Amino acid sequence: MDFELTPEQLTMRDTARRVVERELTPILERHDARHALPKNAFLQILQILAPLRLTAPRIPEEAGGAGISMLDYGIIFEQLPPQVGMNLLSHEGCIGRLYAECSPAQKSRFLPDLIAGRKIGCTGSTEPETGSDPRGIKTRLVRDGAKLRLHGRKMWITNASVCDVMIVTCLDAREPNGKPSVIKAVVERGMAAFETREIETIGLQQGYLGEALFDGCEIPAENLIESPEGGTAILKKSWAVNRPLVGLQAVHLAQSALDLALDYAKLRKAFGKAIAGHQLVQKNLSDMATAVMSSRLLCYHALATIDRGAPADGASAMAKRHAQNSCEQVVWEAMNILGALGLAREARLERMYRDARMLSIPDGTNELLALIHGRELTGVGAFRDAPAAR
Repeated sequence: MDFELTPEQLTMRDTARRVVERELTPILERHDARHALPKNAFLQILQILAPLRLTAPRIPEEAGGAGISMLDYGIIFEQLPPQVGMNLLSHEGCIGRLYAECSPAQKSRFLPDLIAGRKIGCTGSTEPETGSDPRGIKTRLVRDGAKLRLHGRKMWITNASVCDVMIVTCLDAREPNGKPSVIKAVVERGMAAFETREIETIGLQQGYLGEALFDGCEIPAENLIESPEGGTAILKKSWAVNRPLVGLQAVHLAQSALDLALDYAKLRKAFGKAIAGHQLVQKNLSDMATAVMSSRLLCYHALATIDRGAPADGASAMAKRHAQNSCEQVVWEAMNILGALGLAREARLERMYRDARMLSIPDGTNELLALIHGRELTGVGAFRDAPAAR
């Protein structure tokens, strides 16, 4: 077991940092931090990330992707500002699912523009009354004469308001007397009439989190995804990867807060010396650094477990929950170290705290993740009456 990054991993990490500093940060700073980026700004960001193959890290090189390990992806992903990372996660996750589930003809239609960053993708799974349990979905695909129509509402969908392509998880109700099963359909903006709106949130305000309404929009038959693994199998696999990646966005925020607190503690003087020399401040800084490192290593461990092909649901759930909880605490402690300045917008910590709070919900709430981890520990499922298999 080697905890040192390889020379290749260090190069990938440092390249990502330079791209963020030189190319992505100027785009973000040109726009109001309290409002969602214009769509053309995010397309510009995707086209910067596409040559680095970060728009398709989960698919092989021969298919136009990066073909890298998920651990390597995580090392790069941690460097991205969370308002970019969360949008990218939705986009590249859509690409990964299309590659895993679509027919060759569908892949040739959808993937090139998405991988190149000319179009934006997302996945519509959650609904107003359905989150982590896809069996509660109510959106329905029905037959209307010779046409197929989609009826329903999707909620809390990253990239919904700006997407060109959305994978919609729905119930297959084409046969009125049959038992509905879960199916997926690709909805294309411009070809299907559907409404979207952006949802205002406390954090990640330059990102996109929206609602989509499907009121009988027509779906071409060639846009149905007939997955051999079933309607939710690939979605559940993607969650195992997404969770530690979201955890690494929390690590990004926590590391930024720690760096600010360290710099300030060395400059700010109280009682005749820099506050970095006071025992309680040193103890708090030590706790913060420990939380950052433990969170990063748990997320790396979960991604490495996935790369080995081992069961990773529990490791992924544990990593994301620990990282998000720790991030909130680190940012809070940084605000305390900065004192009154920590409450001012100019210090950016209040924004980090709001952003950190946003990360507790995507890809499973902390409470749900605790139950997933607990199921792996005990072999007993908390979601259903039957015991879970070990």
